[in-house]
Amino acid sequence: MSRWSYFARRVLLAVPVVFLGTTVAFLIVRLGPIDPAAAILGAQQVGSPEYYQLREQLGLTDPLWEQYIDFMWEMVTFQLGRSWVISPGTRVNDLIAIYAPRTIWLGFWSVLIALCVGIPLGVYAGLNPNTLGDYVASLGGIVWRAMPNFWLAVIIVTVLSQSQALVGVDWERLWVSTQVVTPPDLSVFARPRILITRPGEAWTQVAVAVKQVAPAALVLGSASMGNEMRIGRTAVLEIINADYIEAARAKGVSSRRLIWKHVFRNALIPLVPIITAEAFLLIGGSVLVETVFAINGLGYLFFQATVQGDLPLVISLMYIFILLLVAANILQDFLYTLIDPRVGYERS
Repeated sequence: MSRWSYFARRVLLAVPVVFLGTTVAFLIVRLGPIDPAAAILGAQQVGSPEYYQLREQLGLTDPLWEQYIDFMWEMVTFQLGRSWVISPGTRVNDLIAIYAPRTIWLGFWSVLIALCVGIPLGVYAGLNPNTLGDYVASLGGIVWRAMPNFWLAVIIVTVLSQSQALVGVDWERLWVSTQVVTPPDLSVFARPRILITRPGEAWTQVAVAVKQVAPAALVLGSASMGNEMRIGRTAVLEIINADYIEAARAKGVSSRRLIWKHVFRNALIPLVPIITAEAFLLIGGSVLVETVFAINGLGYLFFQATVQGDLPLVISLMYIFILLLVAANILQDFLYTLIDPRVGYERS
């Protein structure tokens, strides 16, 4: 079986997973305590004629199977309906288009920080076991992994707000002038011409966007960074003492080639699920992190929709999150075939 045939099979197998996950999400939300009519009219109007009239207008009195069929058709065609409470009458697709870029920007930097810090530290610790650097890196990985996102986010916001008094450095004026807690400014990316016509101003705006999202990205990527460091160290220690590594040394393979071609590549195999698990962190952690750092992304939107009972928005975002998780698992399987060609092939 070729790599692409294996990939296609994994995509096909993901279809029933998405279907089942979406069905469960619909039942949880629809049969749960969320009451959109009460959220729109207010709790004091529950039981009034206007309350029952609104429920009928929203389709909440239709048989559950009819609601389910309509819901699944909207999800399959990506016509995700309209918001009832957050922004009444606005298409959910439009709201996602507005809020998603901030979450993507946050996710990009959280993954980048975790990869560029966690993996190099893990490889270094594995190649230099029982040294001071190994102890420091291992302790740092354990500490970062142990700190909950919500706690670390509050601590960082507090420290940055009082940075002038605590460390003598004003975070708001460091590098470029920004506020401590503010949504990342992505306006420059909506005007690509500014990168050419006014590059100085454009790069200043990019720097502002990076600075605004960096603390939140550090918090969101902290758990994954610690995992990558610890698992990377363990993988390198196991591989560096393997028989084929000793055989390669005996044949005169250079240390640089040995590390990059054999040790590093094989150490990536147990790291692949950790890296792709960033999707889970972005979905679960971004709700808390975006709320603490006042970043109006999909996590913040999902939180507000849940609190305010915006049923179409809640279900649509859950559907998007399911697609992201399934896509992350498919990507994980595909990366396995790139790193280890033996995975997924059936040879006669």
